[in-house]
Amino acid sequence: MQTLHFSTSIKAPREKVWATLWDDAGYRKWTSAFTEGSYAKTDWKEGSKVLFLDGKGNGMVSKIETSRPNEYMSVKHLGEVKNGTEDVDSEAVKAWAGARENYTLTEVDGTTTLKVDTDITEDFKEYMEKTWPKALEQLKDLCENDNTA
Repeated sequence: MQTLHFSTSIKAPREKVWATLWDDAGYRKWTSAFTEGSYAKTDWKEGSKVLFLDGKGNGMVSKIETSRPNEYMSVKHLGEVKNGTEDVDSEAVKAWAGARENYTLTEVDGTTTLKVDTDITEDFKEYMEKTWPKALEQLKDLCENDNTA
């Protein structure tokens, strides 16, 4: 497994960036870059389970490892969801289980820098390198143009 690093500067306070990242309406908009219809089922609290799902109910089962509102979120991926069934034990899942996504927000003079570090397997590297910049551009647009609900 390897870690990819992405970042963007957003002309908005980090509280707004945080809200857009994790509020349902904002989350659905910026993550549509990965899969149309993406959404998350969680309360975003430390220790909570997260289901990251697509429009068909398939996706990943994860856990919020660390949540410091407006500063840092660390998500640990545990397995996948297929046809409504969670799988955390198959050999295919074990190859990448434990991968993390870390989101770090810092703000200087009203501009927030968002850094994303994400663990991936080689077979997803090209996809992530193409898709994360698009997702971050969508997030930036939502935050800077006040399009969040």
